[in-house]
Amino acid sequence: MKIAIILGTRPEIIKMWSIIHQLHEQKSDYLIIHTNQHYSSNMNEVFFQSLRLPLPHHNLHVGSDTQGKQIALMLTKIKEILVKEKPDCVMVAGDTNTVLGGALAASQLGIKIAHVEAGLRSFDSTMPEEINRILTDHLSDYLFAPTKTQEKHLLYEEVSPQKIHIVGNSVADAVLGHLKDVKKIDYLPKHSLRKQEYFLITIHRAENTDNKERLQKLLKSLEKVYQKYGQTLFYPIHPRTKKRIAEFKLKVPKGVILSDPLDYFEFLQLIENAKVVLTDSGGVQEEACILKTPCLTLRDNTERPETVEVGANIIAGTKPAKILSSIKLMMESKRNWISPFGNGDTGKKIIDIIQKDFNSLS
Repeated sequence: MKIAIILGTRPEIIKMWSIIHQLHEQKSDYLIIHTNQHYSSNMNEVFFQSLRLPLPHHNLHVGSDTQGKQIALMLTKIKEILVKEKPDCVMVAGDTNTVLGGALAASQLGIKIAHVEAGLRSFDSTMPEEINRILTDHLSDYLFAPTKTQEKHLLYEEVSPQKIHIVGNSVADAVLGHLKDVKKIDYLPKHSLRKQEYFLITIHRAENTDNKERLQKLLKSLEKVYQKYGQTLFYPIHPRTKKRIAEFKLKVPKGVILSDPLDYFEFLQLIENAKVVLTDSGGVQEEACILKTPCLTLRDNTERPETVEVGANIIAGTKPAKILSSIKLMMESKRNWISPFGNGDTGKKIIDIIQKDFNSLS
């Protein structure tokens, strides 16, 4: 059995880490196709290096473009590689354009599709990610759901129960599998930060960055947070957000310290030691929950409701008053919740299920 793993962004690299590691340890037949959807080298290459993953067998250099053009180009290029490589199964993870492009290419060629992190729903159809994940789920033959919540979503949409497997979240594999690496170096002095004396910020979703009024409101919220607490807001800024701030002629408020995207271990250490994390990223919500750091989601919804249910996260939106009140609540959190995302064996479960199924057919 030959598996093609399709990646395009750093969250996908993280989600696939334990799966690639498992395949490598077993000396299984696999290949990695990297679309370069995140086109900045420090958003991609550095992650392969720090996670000690093999370099991709194919790099498509698709880069930035409109969603439609990006998916069309990915579909074409991925399909050409799949015809040449002849894998038995294509594996994608998450909800990016790369995920949908890979799933469409495999579907058109009659190749089985495995979707890691299946069944997540924000119930907001204005989000491109929501459309990507729904279409990918309904194209897939193996739907690997993190928890029963995602299984319920899929069953409601009449996905065949035989296709659904609850396996935990592979993000937990990556976080728990690298805790020793995270603690090897103290990165805080490098950024003039002290434990529990800063807020960590990530804002990159199109719904927040491509809307001038919404982005301006978020920056105003950050200004209010600094005015109230007087502590650094450290922000490893996404290239898209940096570009939009310049285009909209907005000003980064006092107290917000910008940096380039960080090494994975460095970023996890900053999550673990932050007073509160403010983010619009689904993956960061998961990582903060696993590392027992209180989190605010700077959106009006989340595909990770489990983080809210266990007390690790609050959906704060973009209004300053709501964000300030939510920070106060999360600062009072006892950080004693139990992560709902598994104990770090998701990758092994996924590979075991696929291999068992293919062995039964041979």
